[in-house]
Amino acid sequence: MSTAPPQVPSKLFGLFCLASYLLSLSYGSTFLLSLLIGSRGGNEHDAGSVISAAMLSTFAAVVVSGHLSDVLGAARSIALFGILLVAASLGFALTPGFGNLLLFFGLLLGLGWGVFYTLGPIIVASLVTPAQRAKYFALLSGSMMTGIGSGPLLGRAASALGYPVTAAFYLAALASLIGVLLFWRLDSQLKQAHTNSTAISRISWRATAQVLSSKALFPIIMVGLGGCVFGGLSSFQTSYAASRSLDYSLFFFGFMGAAISSRMLISSFVVKRDPFRASCLLSGLMMGSIMMFSFMVDSSFTYLLAAIMLGVGYGLTYSVINGLAANEAPSGTTAQALLLFSLSYFIGVFGFPLLAGKIIVEYGMATLLFTVLLIAALNWFITVGRLVWRKAIAKNLQQA
Repeated sequence: MSTAPPQVPSKLFGLFCLASYLLSLSYGSTFLLSLLIGSRGGNEHDAGSVISAAMLSTFAAVVVSGHLSDVLGAARSIALFGILLVAASLGFALTPGFGNLLLFFGLLLGLGWGVFYTLGPIIVASLVTPAQRAKYFALLSGSMMTGIGSGPLLGRAASALGYPVTAAFYLAALASLIGVLLFWRLDSQLKQAHTNSTAISRISWRATAQVLSSKALFPIIMVGLGGCVFGGLSSFQTSYAASRSLDYSLFFFGFMGAAISSRMLISSFVVKRDPFRASCLLSGLMMGSIMMFSFMVDSSFTYLLAAIMLGVGYGLTYSVINGLAANEAPSGTTAQALLLFSLSYFIGVFGFPLLAGKIIVEYGMATLLFTVLLIAALNWFITVGRLVWRKAIAKNLQQA
């Protein structure tokens, strides 16, 4: 009798990744908000406020996404809330100035992105066996990262062709609409392909306490810290590049290319290694890239190199700790662990830009980079601590 794990139909998973890519363009376009709001008379603090408005709505999104998945199905829930991503992209493009209406569209973005980003990994977890999760999580996150990175590049292409930056938001809205239609159509096929279905996805206080009292707490904290690094650097990369007379598209090209290629090409090798050692090494690489941004970037080449280092370090670390969060969660709480994992990420990626924008306006870009470096260092120390603790336990067991 064959013991090979069941395989997800390649065509089905390919369409799932394509739909994920298209929806991710809407979030990627928000990295142009600093540029868009600056052209309307605002500053980085204003842009950070709009981005951080999404943090408030993501709390609601994470809480309700499990309930929606249980009632409507995960793919249909993503499709319905994906409409909000379309509305948010159009709202950013059409709203004059930088007033409270932009904050409203930031809230819509958080709701749509929160449901999609939370339920996407849950769909993957239901399609594959635990041993396959890290690999398929890497493929999903690679597709999403492609969309996220493509958003700012659309803005750069629009500028090069003589179009306003709002053109990128219109294209993101169109792409997201196609993604919505794909997810709606894929719902029944994804349900039929379930091999490891999680019966209950909704979050509860009991499940939260179970997850946070387990080893899954560590990857959940780490993804929040990584979200601060990613959100802080990406949201204000247009300002960083301008301060050093560089082209911001180099960052997104280098970061996106490295993150995607590493997830697609070498993640299958990395996820087979010791996850503790891998996360330590990759977190250290991410910290090294921030040191480059702070002290060594003085040309297009060094700028691109720093972005590539960040893409490899952040991209692969995320894949590793995503698998750890799912596999270190107590039995029966995989979906809840992934919900909390997403929530922690959102707190970092949406919440930190508010502080980051304030730091830039009041203290300058150098202070922001130093703050981000401290966060990355804390992230790395967690991985070192887990390695040391594991070694100490193993030593005690040998002596017992």
